[in-house]
Amino acid sequence: MKILFAGCGDIGCRAASRLVADFTCAGFKRNPQTLPDFIQPLAGSMADRDRLVDVLSRGFDIVVASLTPDAFSEEGYRRAYVDSAKTLAEAMTLSESVPKLVIWVSSTSVYGDNNGEWVDEQSVTEPQSFSGKLLLEAEQHIANLPCASTIVRFSGIYGPGRTRMLDQIRAGKGRPAEPKQWSNRIYSEDCGAVLAHLVRRFVDGVELDGLYIASDSEPVTQHQLRKWLAAQLGVTLQEEHSEQKAIRRCSNQRLLDTGYQFLYPSYRDGYRALIDQQ
Repeated sequence: MKILFAGCGDIGCRAASRLVADFTCAGFKRNPQTLPDFIQPLAGSMADRDRLVDVLSRGFDIVVASLTPDAFSEEGYRRAYVDSAKTLAEAMTLSESVPKLVIWVSSTSVYGDNNGEWVDEQSVTEPQSFSGKLLLEAEQHIANLPCASTIVRFSGIYGPGRTRMLDQIRAGKGRPAEPKQWSNRIYSEDCGAVLAHLVRRFVDGVELDGLYIASDSEPVTQHQLRKWLAAQLGVTLQEEHSEQKAIRRCSNQRLLDTGYQFLYPSYRDGYRALIDQQ
């Protein structure tokens, strides 16, 4: 079984590390020399259709796409997600070999503002940001691929190298208790583990759903999260009002129903581990 990790940044490498003992794992990215030794390097861009046709023709059974925009801008997101999804679809019509499954990493930002209500895979998507709109557009292209496809919507990812929240706490930035501003989190190692879990289920003959929300089991308000982190770090916070446009709580029940067990089920588990590493 051959798996192609397209983009293959931090999350892709974490997923591959959990699969490489049993599968051939290759990473497709512009600078593959940065990949760990256990991933076969393949140089190229998701925007290069001809190169992607050549890569797919090598007979990959599964493609796991976890792409990263080169800029937080409308153009950057369109290139990374919409254009890549379109190019993948085109390449699959031209390749001598079509994968059996594509797993596409997206984001819960496609939901927009839900006024603090719970969202799941059945919830309406009404993104308000350019990023959410473009991610949703890319998802629609993936759903129409000529093979099985599964979209994984990650919530706010944190972990090694993703310490924005901790940096804000160390700077003393708190949030008021009211109005409630909800935060949904997932540790980066769980991101990789979720992708590996879905790959293994597919290989075992289980039919995957077309969509999963991947977020830990305890949404928390910004106020509670920052207060708890400040206590761990011995920091005093100054409450600052900050507009939060997307307020929702993400349900991971569909993912839990597959048998996935979170390595870090709550923000407390994950941030304790992250703080200990620093």
